[in-house]
Amino acid sequence: MSKYFNFFPKTLYTTDTKNADVVNNITSRFNFEETFKNNTAVCYEYDIQDSDTPEIIASKFYGDSERHWIVLLFNDILDPQFDWPMDYRTLISFIDEKYSASANANQSGSSWAQSHTKAYYKIETRTTISTNTITVKEIEVDANTYANVTISSSNVTLADGYIITIAVSKDTQSYYDYEMELNESKRSIKLLKPEFVGNIESEFRRVIA
Repeated sequence: MSKYFNFFPKTLYTTDTKNADVVNNITSRFNFEETFKNNTAVCYEYDIQDSDTPEIIASKFYGDSERHWIVLLFNDILDPQFDWPMDYRTLISFIDEKYSASANANQSGSSWAQSHTKAYYKIETRTTISTNTITVKEIEVDANTYANVTISSSNVTLADGYIITIAVSKDTQSYYDYEMELNESKRSIKLLKPEFVGNIESEFRRVIA
């Protein structure tokens, strides 16, 4: 990160009326346009592994760990501590700490999170038999509505003769599963193709300077 901030312009920072320090102006900003990030010709999908850090990915794909800022900015990651997926051990420790206040003296935070429900869902699955087309609609409901959801399955014949099977089911999500799924959702990122890195670095210096 040190080389990244070296490109930022200088500014005066004062702590009192007598002294002033020359510092990097970190309020300067550089962003990728959405149309550029969504262009499959310049990037590809990548799933972050437990052993990956922005520095490791930058070193692996761009030949220099200092280019990790490209990995982060290309994916709008401003705070790697919270926006980057945690490895399994770190995630369990995070869950333990986050929910420890809710757990009793003989229970860990992760145990409490596994045994308590965060969300309730009513699920409607519609299947068009002739075309084998399936659509699933998941609706979050409150605990009382969830308790009164009746699991069922029925066939409906439409005016055009198509038969649709409508199945109603229900499901819950624990606090533990919520944290796991949230963490997993952060694994899929986009990586700028290496052949464009040089141009991006030049544009970054031009914009920031």
